Formats: sequence, structure tokens, C-alpha cells
Amino acid sequence: MKALVLSGGSGTRLRPFSYSMPKQLIPIINKPVLEHVLENVRALGIVDVGVIVGDRGPQIAAVIGDGSRLGLDITYIPQDAPRGLAHTVAIARDFLGEDDFLMYLGDNMLPDGIEEIAADFAAERPAAQLLVHKVADPRAFGVAEIGPDGAVERLVEKPAVPRSDLALIGVYFFTPAIHEAVAAIEPSTRGELEITDAVQWLVERGAAVRASRYEGYWKDTGRVEDVLECNRRMLDGLEGRVDGDVDAASTLTGAVIVEAGARIVGSHVVGPAVIGAGTLVENSHVGPHTTIGRDCVLSDTRLAYSITLDGATVRGVSGLHGSLIGRSATVGPAEATGRQRLVVGDHTHVEVAA
Repeated sequence: MKALVLSGGSGTRLRPFSYSMPKQLIPIINKPVLEHVLENVRALGIVDVGVIVGDRGPQIAAVIGDGSRLGLDITYIPQDAPRGLAHTVAIARDFLGEDDFLMYLGDNMLPDGIEEIAADFAAERPAAQLLVHKVADPRAFGVAEIGPDGAVERLVEKPAVPRSDLALIGVYFFTPAIHEAVAAIEPSTRGELEITDAVQWLVERGAAVRASRYEGYWKDTGRVEDVLECNRRMLDGLEGRVDGDVDAASTLTGAVIVEAGARIVGSHVVGPAVIGAGTLVENSHVGPHTTIGRDCVLSDTRLAYSITLDGATVRGVSGLHGSLIGRSATVGPAEATGRQRLVVGDHTHVEVAA
């Protein structure tokens, strides 16, 4: 079996971060989402992985490399523009050959793994096996209507009036039968080749198409709120360790990872939390469910339930909560003039004290 991991797309919901970096490289517990995905793929025993990339392909390749670090053999497959999930299958045809394959959206987190569902697919080999999850508002998703035996009866992409609350969550298993379906469908009204249309084509022709309800934790990390929530969930399973330096004036409470080269000076860190390699935390309070990236500086600052990406500097700021601070960003107090100054990019959301 091979894997096809989708890492293109513009990531509009994660602006302004996605202006300068692929959304799949946003870190969860200081590791890119895409790396978490690839580790899940490797856990299935899959080694040959095709990664679909858009115009940010070089950035992804610079972080992930050829896959050898993760025990994988990665082939990068460029897509000139987002043209739908089924289009990625079409352009990966030479890579996939006649093998069964797993298709996995590169911004979806399923930390509990998918080994059992993969085993079911390998044993029964339906033409397609889809992972579904119950959601509160199915209108934003592809929706599966399934029978009592798990057979898919109908798929609808983003229905205005859903007849099911079971959403497709971006993980699919396919046999080579999907290639005929992809070749047969036409672009949707969005101008894209929809994978739901290809799978529906299989259903209408009597092919075996099954859905597996995923009962583990799942999060589409497409919004800042989702990134922070997923980070919180992953931190809750953390075991602390100290590889860096913590001075006598500092305290660590709960599960805290202090990576090699990090320094904690006169500060209090409440876990679960991660302090990245090369980072300085000085005269600060770091609250729970926080990850600080590599080579950051926190000074005279209080923050909790937040993520700072590599190289960020936060000085003299208290009360930060639910924040996502970008790479090499600088956050500091305003001058004592009674006024506040902001430099804000497109699509940024800012909250300030009234």
C-alpha cells in the first residue's frame, strides 16, 4: 500500500500565518501538523508516500526532506492550483500505479491512530473505505449517508439540508477502482474535481464503498482556535523532562518539557507545557497548555494556553491567553503615553484592552 498526503491549498482560514508558511507546517507541541500526519502513515507500515504540494512545496520539502528521518520514502508531486481532491489522485496516477492507497489530508490530526480501520480495509478491500465522524454542523463538510451495515448509500458535498451528521474527515482508503471514477467525473460548480463525486460514482455502479466511524480524537487544524485546542489535547498526554537549564529561582509545576539549550531564569512554568530548544524564559510566568518554539525570548511576561513559533520575542506583556504568535514576531508593551499602536496585516484578528 502507498499513501497520498495532501499538502497544497492556500489555508485562508489561518491567515495571516498562511501568507508566509504552509498551514501544514503550523506546529502542534512544537512539531508540524504534517509531521504528525506522516508519523500516523508510518505507523501503518506504509513507506512509499506521495506528498501533493502547491507553490509552497520548497518550504515543505525543506522541513520534511526526503522522508528518511521519519522512515519514509517521499515523492513530492506538484499541483499547479487547488483543483479538488480527486484531481490530486489524477496527477498522482503514475506514482500510485495499481496499488491500494491511503489518501490523507495533511492538516488533519488523528493522534489516536487509524490502525484498526486500516486493518479492516486490508482484510475486506472494498473499492473505497471512508472515515467519518459525527459533527454538530455537517453543512461545512462532505456528508455520508450510510446503512446499518456501514455501506455508503449516498455522499453529498456541503449539503444545505444534511440528511446525516456523519462528516468525511479527510482520510480515505482506495483500491485502484478509484482511478476509473476520477476519470469519469466532471468538475463541480466550484470548478473542482470532488472526491465525493468520484466515490458517489462508485456507489451508483454498485461498487463496495464502506464508511468507518472514527471514535478517536479528530481535529481539522484549519483555524487558530482549532490549532490551540489540538495543542491542548496533545499536551494533556505529556510526560515532563528537563534537558535544558532551570535556575534555583525558578519552579516547574506539572508536566513540563525543557528542551536542550533552553534556559529558565527566575520564572514559573505550569504544565503541561513545552519550552523549545535555545529559548530563554526570564522573569516570566508560563501557564498550562502552552508551547514555546525554538530560539524564543520571553521576558517579564505572563501567558497561558498559547503557542509561540520559532524565534518569537515577547517582552513586558501580561495576560496573554489563547494567542498564536508567529515566527520571529516581536510583541512588547506600548510606550507610557496612554495610547496603543498596532501594525496589523491582512485578515488579522486583534483583541486589546478597552
